[in-house]
Amino acid sequence: MIDRKLLRENPELIKEALKKRNYLTDIIDEILSLEQQTRNLKKEIESLRSAKNKISREIARIRKINGDVEPLMETARSLDENLAKLEKVLPEVENKLNEKWLYLPNIPHKSCPIGSSASDNLVVRTWGKLREFSFTPKAHWDIGEDLEILDFKRAGEISGSRFAIYKNEGAELERALISFFLSENKKKGYQEILPPTLVKEDAMYVSAHLPKFRDEMYYACEDQLFLIPTAETVLANLFRDEIIDESDLPLYFMAYTSCFRREAGSYGKDVRGIVRVHQFNKVELFKFTKPEESYDELEKMVHDVEDLLKLLELPYRIVLLCTGDMGFAASKTYDIEVWVPGLERWLEASSCSNTESFQTRRAKTRMRRRDGKIEYPHALNGSGLATPRVFISILENFQQEDGSVVIPEVLRPYMGGKDVILRRKKN
Repeated sequence: MIDRKLLRENPELIKEALKKRNYLTDIIDEILSLEQQTRNLKKEIESLRSAKNKISREIARIRKINGDVEPLMETARSLDENLAKLEKVLPEVENKLNEKWLYLPNIPHKSCPIGSSASDNLVVRTWGKLREFSFTPKAHWDIGEDLEILDFKRAGEISGSRFAIYKNEGAELERALISFFLSENKKKGYQEILPPTLVKEDAMYVSAHLPKFRDEMYYACEDQLFLIPTAETVLANLFRDEIIDESDLPLYFMAYTSCFRREAGSYGKDVRGIVRVHQFNKVELFKFTKPEESYDELEKMVHDVEDLLKLLELPYRIVLLCTGDMGFAASKTYDIEVWVPGLERWLEASSCSNTESFQTRRAKTRMRRRDGKIEYPHALNGSGLATPRVFISILENFQQEDGSVVIPEVLRPYMGGKDVILRRKKN
């Protein structure tokens, strides 16, 4: 969340940030009004408590001399009634204030291009030569079904649309990608975490997936637990209500999990194949850093993801997102997109963001400077990598005219030395 002191001292700055993100600014005036109401209520409650204490002392004094305390008792009852009313109203106003506050997105970094949609994003750099084919390249769903490594029909019968069954070399390739990502990221200093995939509601608030994206989440009502949309949800909570010593920063973490998303707002979009699915695998990267180092650490994280794609020999490009296309919690985001020739488009395979202190404030994760000063560290997250679109890019970029798919060299040790996926022989 945004620093409340900053909002009180410079509301126009926050309004300007909201405009850049295409948010209405009315919420700022509502928040400021609710804050003023809260202060007034607290002041009035304190005044009534003070008056009540004063009159209680006076009642005690008069009783000692056998005086008539009934007039004072009537006044005390009136004070109690008014106090009870205000003490009931105060939490209601505070809850409204907190709810409004949680709907405020992060402030964009000054280096982000200002814009309203993906068309305003900035391509920073590209890598790799787009392959030229002597035949018409197929889409991954045709390749996967022809090679019997993806089964959409049975997945649909079992689970519904936007699910896939990986089988034979498809399951091997998926497992190889996960192992490869973990092994390579470990070399960069990321500590491996294997977290739960069900979390409490307050954990979702910390990562800022709630309250705004509730409709996108799968929820186990009886147990009041959410299926995670990304391991970022868990990693952002690792040091909740804790203080990290400055000397321990930066901290690098990675976590492999299945991820679950309802894709509620994407009806009719990318319904074929595994471009947009309800369940997928991902290795998430996460960093806690000193504020003054966080943007250098963001660039490092992007390079770490690039290294994975270079080793896989997949063409990619780095896109700096504009203010209107960034995620809710992000101050700055790079998307890493892979080229898929069968679909003739770029697909986001990773998104790396600096959320600054937006998540650590929600988590009350703090850092202690060497001089003893307490402040909030910055938190960064990125996919390193999500498997579906990398899987797609491998099938479509490494497909051969005979229908086979060459396995990228770096993955072969993870697949028992296998170098190609061939059509299965019919009995």
